[in-house]
Amino acid sequence: MQYRAYGKTGVTVSVMGFGGMRFENPRDHEKSAATVLRAFEKGVTYFDTAPFYCEDQSEIIVGKAIKEMKKRGKPFVVSSKSNRVKGSELRQDLEKSLKRLNVEALDFYNCWCLMTLDDWERRKGGGAVKEIMKAKEEGLIRHAVFSTHLPGPDIQKVIEEGYFEGVTLGYCATNFPYREQGIQAAAAHNMGVVVMNPLGGGTLVSNEAAFGFIKIRPEQTMLEAALHFIMANQQITVALVGCRNDADVDSAVAAIESYRPYSAEEVQNIRSRVQGDYNNLCTTCMYCKGCPEGIPVWKFMETYNHTLIKDGESPANRLKWHWGVSIKELERCTQCGHCEEVCTQHLPILERFEALKKAA
Repeated sequence: MQYRAYGKTGVTVSVMGFGGMRFENPRDHEKSAATVLRAFEKGVTYFDTAPFYCEDQSEIIVGKAIKEMKKRGKPFVVSSKSNRVKGSELRQDLEKSLKRLNVEALDFYNCWCLMTLDDWERRKGGGAVKEIMKAKEEGLIRHAVFSTHLPGPDIQKVIEEGYFEGVTLGYCATNFPYREQGIQAAAAHNMGVVVMNPLGGGTLVSNEAAFGFIKIRPEQTMLEAALHFIMANQQITVALVGCRNDADVDSAVAAIESYRPYSAEEVQNIRSRVQGDYNNLCTTCMYCKGCPEGIPVWKFMETYNHTLIKDGESPANRLKWHWGVSIKELERCTQCGHCEEVCTQHLPILERFEALKKAA
């Protein structure tokens, strides 16, 4: 396992972080906690979770693993989050997380899921940010950080206000231009950077025909290529990998450990292929799951990805055979715009619905 310094905090963490949002069977606490422990034994020291992940079981699972991790005498850090606007409600989230995770303090606590600068102003105005700082003074939080889906220039604006020591953001080989300015701003302020969705929601690893150019050596797997692209950027501290089971842990750790440094030319070759071509792919973060009409928006957006990739599969077939849904479900769409409001990438979802209907 490789390790990097988390900004100016004095904390050293594993380059691979365990993302606790994809447990295969979150109701099976024993098996899921064993997967967390497997990552720990393989050298992973950064563990990320949150309320509501995995049917609201993720913090409980990670907390169960932490009980055992404490006995093994090796260092680790844990990160959790709250998206509350009101300070009192954030405090309730924090206290609940501490109890569930079986820790006296959280190493990293995220002001979670900042979507717009207006949202950021609400967090400050509602007392959430003030409460995070207060909890830090009390020793309940060691490092205050934020999690965001803002574009790079807006991330820079939040960073420059000086509240936080690190940032968690979506970033991968196919959407890096969207948040590049945020990465640069974090580096300029000596902040830690944790990357979520390093595999592009699985799009990268499952579409070698379209994205094989991210491999700089023929023997690389697509998983290795996706993670190595992240690791080649020394301004990034941690790549969060959502692990469903032990096999996911093993493959991700092996991919991390097979990394060999990239040359500047190799990185630039990948970047030049992506810029302008693939920066608008949906990363299937699934924040659009709350459609008032029950439309599985993210499944349609993932299907739209394949029209951009031009892999030859018709949208109707992919929807039917991969996702078990019909294009006719889009007939329920009222064009209320909710999905576009919550989209972390600000994609033109309604426009893409129409394109899918025509293509099907």
